[in-house]
Amino acid sequence: MTRPEPETLHLDGDGSIPNSRLAVLVYHDLDLAQSASEAERAFAANDWRGAWRDGIYPFHHFHSTAHEVLAIVGGRASVTLGGPQGVTLEVTRGDVLVLPAGTGHCNEGSSADLLVVGAYPGAMSWDLRRGDPAEYDEVQANIAAVPLPATDPVDGADGALPRLWSA
Repeated sequence: MTRPEPETLHLDGDGSIPNSRLAVLVYHDLDLAQSASEAERAFAANDWRGAWRDGIYPFHHFHSTAHEVLAIVGGRASVTLGGPQGVTLEVTRGDVLVLPAGTGHCNEGSSADLLVVGAYPGAMSWDLRRGDPAEYDEVQANIAAVPLPATDPVDGADGALPRLWSA
């Protein structure tokens, strides 16, 4: 099955939230994101591991040591990407966001039944950063050291991520 290309978002850093030169990938209405167990199986099959089930923090934050995938498997949310001046997306069950290391994200409001499955390529270790300008050079160095994943969390080695992120 040929899946439509994901939506891509390019977000610039702002001096506190670094974002990434790599595009955020946004998939809509995916079968794999209809349940938590389906999302976890699909991500693991594509070597995105360390899966968790929860929501999205209601404060601007990012991870400087790992890329992250977020599958919305229940409910809906308004998620701002890129920091306080970023882009706000309305996400619902079936949507999958692939966030390069450094991409700011924040839950601006959600339904009570929001459920997200997250994972990291190769089960990378992640940190939690809130955009302290004093840490900007350190997190930029961390982000530069994060390797590109070999697979897309949705479609594996044949997916959009390896092609779009290596261009």
